[in-house]
Amino acid sequence: MIEIHNLCKSFGTLEVLKNISLNIRTGEIYGLVGRSGAGKSTLLRCINGLENYQSGSLKIDGTEIRDLSKQQIRELRRGIGMIFQQFSLIERRTVYQNVALPMHCWKYDKQTVDKRVRELLELVDISEKIDERPSVLSGGQKQRVAIARALALDSKILLCDEATSALDPKTTRSVLNLLREINQKLGLTIIVVTHQMSVVREVCDTISILENGKIAAAGDVKEVFLQKPDALLTLLGQERMRCPDEGGTYSFLLAEQQLDLIPAVYNQYGARILSTGTSAYKGEQFTEVTVNVKNENAAQLKGMFANRQLLWHAVKEAS
Repeated sequence: MIEIHNLCKSFGTLEVLKNISLNIRTGEIYGLVGRSGAGKSTLLRCINGLENYQSGSLKIDGTEIRDLSKQQIRELRRGIGMIFQQFSLIERRTVYQNVALPMHCWKYDKQTVDKRVRELLELVDISEKIDERPSVLSGGQKQRVAIARALALDSKILLCDEATSALDPKTTRSVLNLLREINQKLGLTIIVVTHQMSVVREVCDTISILENGKIAAAGDVKEVFLQKPDALLTLLGQERMRCPDEGGTYSFLLAEQQLDLIPAVYNQYGARILSTGTSAYKGEQFTEVTVNVKNENAAQLKGMFANRQLLWHAVKEAS
């Protein structure tokens, strides 16, 4: 759906995006993570046509964004919704009026607007607040209204710019669950800009880590967290683990129903367990295990990984 190749964007002499290349599939939840100033939000603004770019290619459904006229850009944005950290609701308008606003701008008829607003408020589970004003809503409720408004024009893409940063952990989980449900029900493509690693694990299928305007690491979420590239360790404020000098060191992920493999790894392959840790990915609990094994047993251990179809990574390969 979204194809970006060698994209470069500058503000004057400041190069903000440097040869960005990534593909986002239809119906995918894609995370863009990195520190402030890494270029995440600028990339979002290029995707919805709010910013142009100096070189490279950015295509949505095969159409090059830079080649579009002003009217075509307006049509493009019609299919792209966006939510923000501070919700951007109009305080003097009711929930109903906030959600209806994009449709009024496009001159939808009254009956269509009314039907769509009520459908969307039911989708985001906030129908009972239809006549309230934003000032009486909680942060999570405001973000639900913002999501409904972002979908008002039957958007195919939803851009989320630090949408949960202002919310407490419990409310964040609630909003993320809602985004997952909407993604599954509507087949919506969602791009999430965040610095919160819990958000990435909870909703994203794929991530790119941006550093100084470049993609420093990218891939399937579980694979990236298992492989722990330098860019991820920097974000997490962690140091790379030191491996034993002898043998090979391997990390692998186990779902809850696979935990009985831990003693088997020790008993059958003589592996020494160096560390274990638990993380949730898209609501499912996984245990990450790191082991050290003698050189002569490494091939058998990796064979077991393959036979069991485990996700694994060689931290230090056996010799």
